[in-house]
Amino acid sequence: MKLRIFTEPQQGATYDDLLTVAQATERLGFDAFFRSDHYQRIGAGDPGPGSTDAWITLAGLARETSRIRLGTLVTPATFRLPGPLAISVAQVDQMSGGRVELGFGTGWYDGEHAAYGIPFPPTGERFGRFEEQLEIITGLWTAEKSYSFDGRYYRLVDSPALPKPVQRPRPPMIIGGFGAKRTPRLAATYADEYNVPFRTLADTAEAFDRVREACETTGRTVRLSVAQTTVVGADRAEVERRAAAIGENPDTLGLGGTPAEVVEKIGKFAELGAERVYLQIMDLSDLEHLELIAAEVLPHV
Repeated sequence: MKLRIFTEPQQGATYDDLLTVAQATERLGFDAFFRSDHYQRIGAGDPGPGSTDAWITLAGLARETSRIRLGTLVTPATFRLPGPLAISVAQVDQMSGGRVELGFGTGWYDGEHAAYGIPFPPTGERFGRFEEQLEIITGLWTAEKSYSFDGRYYRLVDSPALPKPVQRPRPPMIIGGFGAKRTPRLAATYADEYNVPFRTLADTAEAFDRVREACETTGRTVRLSVAQTTVVGADRAEVERRAAAIGENPDTLGLGGTPAEVVEKIGKFAELGAERVYLQIMDLSDLEHLELIAAEVLPHV
């Protein structure tokens, strides 16, 4: 089981905050540092310094780390055109020496789109654009010569399909979500990993089974993973203190409890087939939290 640190910078974090956490992630032996891709705080509260751009952040971290994997959960297809996004991710892959992964989704938070003038089509169109972007981005990365595409929403003519990423044939693609029809099909067709975020064990099992069934049709194998809000404490009092600091109830957290309790909960996701767990860490100032997880949870999963 790989444990990955997953952050939500739109809730209030500067690049320097993220750099500190990413370097701690590497030093402490975690597998990867991931961040969300949002431009505005979600929910009530102090907007703080405002969000940072995901791929600019990852470009900086690519030069400030040397081992950990780097990626997004998830970049919305609404934020960027497919050609420029393929270039950005390939460049960050080069800058990192081949350590980038692209978590990719349709986009869902209409408020941030309105706030920054980003078009937000209806659900059906967002999925249609998302599928075309998946084909275009993977096509640009794997094309041996020029690349063209003529779809309903996008048209590329004789693209040089450059730059190329370091990872061949391409960086891993992660698709997440809980949709019952389109999401499993797209994951089984394009993804290297399917992620179920913030769901119960029962719901996660159902989602995994839908993707496994879709993979039987496409003949592909997709790695399975989960993301869960995480609060670990040496004892009950410390768990409650850390949960209160992020406005959560320790008893309803996906991965909340003492190290032994969290190890047991991770084990139940592993029994469902999960190979990676993205630990959503909300308090980025509490590096002792990461140190505790690294010392008391990481060696036991």
